[in-house]
Amino acid sequence: MAGATPDLEDDKDGKSFGKPIPRSEDRRLLSGQGRYLDDLGHGALIAAFVRSPHAHARITGIDIDAALDVPGVHAIYTYDDLVDDTPEMAENLPLLIPHPAITAPRNGYPLAKDEVNHVGEAIAMVVADNRYIAEDACALIDVTYDTLPEVVGIDVSRRAEHTVHPDVADNVAAHLQHGFGDVDAELEAAPHRLTLNLEIERSASMPMEGKGVYARWDEDEKALTFWTSTQTSTSARAAIAARLGMAHNKVHCIAPDVGGGFGVKIVHPWPEEVMVTWAARRLGQAGISNEVKWVEDRREHFISSAHERGQVHEVTVGFDDEGRLLAFDFSLWHDNGAYLPYGIIVILNTSTQVLGPYKPKSFRVDAYSLYTNTVIVTPYRGAGRPQGVFAMERSMDAIAKYLGKDVIAVREANLIRPEEMPYDFHLTFQDGRPLIYDTGDYQAGIDKLKELVDWDGFAEYKEQAKAEGRTVGIGIGAYVEGTGPGPYEGAHVLVETSGKVKAATGLTTQGQGHQTSFAQIVADDLGVPVSDVEIVTGDTRRFGYAVGTFASRGAVMSGSAFHVAGQMVAEKAKKIAADHLHVDPAMLELRGGHVCVLGTEPGAEGTSIPLGVVAVLSNPLRYAFDDASRQATGFAKADTDMTVPPVPEGEQPGLEATGYYSPPTSTFASGVHAAIVETDPVTAEIHVRKYAVVHDCGNVINPRIVEGQVIGAVAQGIGGALYERIVYDEHGQMLNASYMDFLMPFVTEMPDSLEMDHTVTPSALNPLGMKGAGEAGVIPTSAVIAAAIEDAEGIPITSMPISPSELFELRLNHAANRIKENE
Repeated sequence: MAGATPDLEDDKDGKSFGKPIPRSEDRRLLSGQGRYLDDLGHGALIAAFVRSPHAHARITGIDIDAALDVPGVHAIYTYDDLVDDTPEMAENLPLLIPHPAITAPRNGYPLAKDEVNHVGEAIAMVVADNRYIAEDACALIDVTYDTLPEVVGIDVSRRAEHTVHPDVADNVAAHLQHGFGDVDAELEAAPHRLTLNLEIERSASMPMEGKGVYARWDEDEKALTFWTSTQTSTSARAAIAARLGMAHNKVHCIAPDVGGGFGVKIVHPWPEEVMVTWAARRLGQAGISNEVKWVEDRREHFISSAHERGQVHEVTVGFDDEGRLLAFDFSLWHDNGAYLPYGIIVILNTSTQVLGPYKPKSFRVDAYSLYTNTVIVTPYRGAGRPQGVFAMERSMDAIAKYLGKDVIAVREANLIRPEEMPYDFHLTFQDGRPLIYDTGDYQAGIDKLKELVDWDGFAEYKEQAKAEGRTVGIGIGAYVEGTGPGPYEGAHVLVETSGKVKAATGLTTQGQGHQTSFAQIVADDLGVPVSDVEIVTGDTRRFGYAVGTFASRGAVMSGSAFHVAGQMVAEKAKKIAADHLHVDPAMLELRGGHVCVLGTEPGAEGTSIPLGVVAVLSNPLRYAFDDASRQATGFAKADTDMTVPPVPEGEQPGLEATGYYSPPTSTFASGVHAAIVETDPVTAEIHVRKYAVVHDCGNVINPRIVEGQVIGAVAQGIGGALYERIVYDEHGQMLNASYMDFLMPFVTEMPDSLEMDHTVTPSALNPLGMKGAGEAGVIPTSAVIAAAIEDAEGIPITSMPISPSELFELRLNHAANRIKENE
C-alpha cells in the first residue's frame, strides 16, 4: 500500500509525535478485557420499554394493571409519573444547538405524552429483575391509539397534505439561506447552464454496540453516578443534572469502553438516559434498588436511535468554456425525522461544505429541513458533507461531459490555490464562525492521486478490459472538511512521585486510539516514554468540562489542550528544578524522564533531577519528610537546618496543570479520492477494484492511527454508496430493521487494492499544526463511486446508494430512451 506506515525504528530524536507507534489500548480490547456498558451493573434491575407500533397516532389509553401482577416487576412508569415527580421531568427534551434558521423546533418527551410520531417512540418503561421479565410485562401493557395520517419521505413532507406536528402546517423545521455574489445575473450571463436533480437516501451508522445506560444512586450522599455509551459524557451529565434538578457535583457520568459511535451517540440526553437515571434515584430512595440498567437490542437501535443522509437536491450551474463555475445555485430538502434535537448541523454542513476546494464566482443555498414520521436524524460520520460533495462532484462531472473535457481539467480550473490561503468565503460555518479555509494545496493532492491510481494509464486499461469482456470505469472526487470546531476542550496533566504521568480529558473515546495519540503528545512535552503516560477520557470524575467527540475534533481540540497542559507542567518543573540546580529555568529541558541542564545527560549527578523527584519537590510538606527526595537532589540527610523549599511564586502545589484550548475558527482538512469499479454485464453487480486516497490532515500525530481511520471510513463510505439504506413503507413501518435486511460491507466488499498517500499543510490555528482525520474517508466516496459507475456504463448516476437491481433498471431505461431517440 502506498503511504503505508513503516516499521517503527529506534527513535533518534526522543520524540514520539509523528511516529507510527502501535496503539496501546489494542491488547486489552482484543483480548476481551474491554469494559463496555453491558459488562457493568450485573446486580442492577433491568429496564425495558413499550414502544409505539405506529408511526403517527394519538395515545388514548395505557392500562398497566396486568403487567403489575408479573412476579419480579418492581415499577412501571408512564408520562403521568413524570408529571407527578418534578416539572423538569415532564418537559420536552432539549433543543441542543439553536440556530436562527430553525423556524419550528419540536422535540419529544422522555416518555410519549399524548401522541407518538414514529415507530419505536418510547411510551412506558418497566423495571424488573431481568430483561425477560421486563419484556413479558411490556407485552401485557395495553396501549390504545387513534391512528393519524403518516408523513413519510421528503416528497410527501414537501406536499404537506398531512402534518407531523399539527402546529407546523408546512412540515418545515428550518429554512436556511445564504450565499455570495449575484447568482441570477451570473446564470443569465453564463455561456452554459445545466440543472441536476440528485438524491442521497436515508441510512444509519450502526455501531457494533448500541446505546445503553447504567445508573447507581447513593442515598447517603444523595448522589448519582451513571455510565452510558456516549460521545458526550460531560454534556450528558449536565443534561441529566438539569432534568433531575440536581447539583452538578452530585452527578457523575462515565463513558466506559464504547463500541463505536459515528455520531448516533452524540445526542444528550436520550429518553432512556433520562428514564434510567431517574428510576435509579426513585427506586433507591424507596429502598427497592439503587441500580437500574438498560441495554438496547438491535431492533430498538434501528427504530428508536438516529439515522442520517436522506436529502434531495436541485443544482443549477452556470459555467464558461473552460468549465469555470460562474454560478452554483443549490436547493436542498433534508429529512430530519419526527423531532429536531440536534438542530441543523447536517444541513449547515451540506450547504457550506458543498463548496469543496472550489471557488465559484457566485453561490446560493436554499435549504429546508423537514419533519417526517420517522426516526430522528443526527449527524452520522461525515455529517452532511457526503451529500454536499455528491452535489458538487456530480456537477463537475456533468460540466466535463457537456464540454467534452477531462474531468480533472474541469476541477483544476476551479481550484483554490495555495497562494490564495487563507480563503474567506464570507459565509458562516457550523461553529458560528467565519468559513475561512486556513491552509491547503489541492492541486498537490490531485497530482499525487493521479500517480496512485495511474489515471493517465486508465484509458489503455479500459480498452484492455473491454477486449476481455469486462466493463470498468474510473471516478474522482475532492472535498474540504471543516474539522476541530470549538468552542473548547480541556485537559489535566499530573506527574506522580513515581515519575508516571496521569492525564485526563472530558472528550470521549469510541476506538480512535486516543489513549495512544494523546499520550504521544504529553510524553513529548514532558520528556518521558509514551508507556509512562496514562490517558483517561470521558469520566466526569476526572475532568468535568468538555464538548464531545464528533466533527473530527478529537486530535485538534483535546490534543491541543493536552499540549497546553503538558507545556504548563513542563515550565513548572523547570522552575522547581532550577531552584535546586542553581540555574536559570531557560537552561533546562525535560528529557529521558529527568529535568536536566541543556546539553547534559539525563541522570547526570548535579545537572539533572528525576521528574518524579520534581513532583515531590512541588509539594513542600511532602519534601520536608522525604529523605529519598532530599538525597536525590543532592542534600544530605544530616542537613537538618535545611529550609523547606517554597512553592514557586504564582504556582500551586503539585506538579500538575489544567489547560484549555479554544480555536479562533475551525481548521480545514482536505483530500481527493479515486475509484476504479467493474460492473458485471449480466448481473449488474458492482465491484470496487481499486480505491486511492490522498489526504491532508496537517501534522500527523500517529500515521498508523490515521491510516486506520481513513481505511475504516472508506469501508463505511463504500457501504453508503452500494449497500446501506433505511427503507420505510408509506405507513412509516421500517422494512429492513435487522442485519438480515440492512446490508453492510464485509471485508469481501472492500477494494482489491487500497492505496493511500498524504499531503501536509499544517494549520496555524493550533499549536501542533493538526487537522482532523476521522471522517475523511467517508465524505467523497458516494460521489467517487457514482462517477466511476457512470464512466463504466455511460448512464447518468444521480441517486445513491445504488444496488445491482437499480443499475439493471437504469440500463433498461437507458436502452429504451435510446431506441425512442432513434425512432
